Amino acid sequence: MAHLITYLTFNGNCREAMTFYRDCLGGELQLETVAASSASAEFPQPMGEFILQATLSKDNLVLMATDMVGEDGLSRGNAVSILIDCNSKKELQHYFKKLSHKGQATHPIGKTFWGAWFGGLTDKFGNHWLLTCRG
Repeated sequence: MAHLITYLTFNGNCREAMTFYRDCLGGELQLETVAASSASAEFPQPMGEFILQATLSKDNLVLMATDMVGEDGLSRGNAVSILIDCNSKKELQHYFKKLSHKGQATHPIGKTFWGAWFGGLTDKFGNHWLLTCRG
């Protein structure tokens, strides 16, 4: 069975962002810097501390990221959100509070017409999060 994984791109602050997400969501964070990779010789020395690949894993949650921005640079939009399907309202509230720290709640937590609890926010890095739980 295939898995859908959210992959984020940053411009030098991947370590900070992924550490923040680990502190909010829990789990194990693995970081590989450019300097520690087998491709380190292909990059300028100042890029050595950039994150080539980061993976945050907890149960079924997987969030991946990098500092490796393409030639066109980094642009943020509202076309991508990260959805967390929580196990309880308490878990939803916990994640919402932590992820919205220094960010902005875009949709306060509330009961929806389809019977689920739902909330939305933009975190301090400009990424959009949707949180939901049934009943």
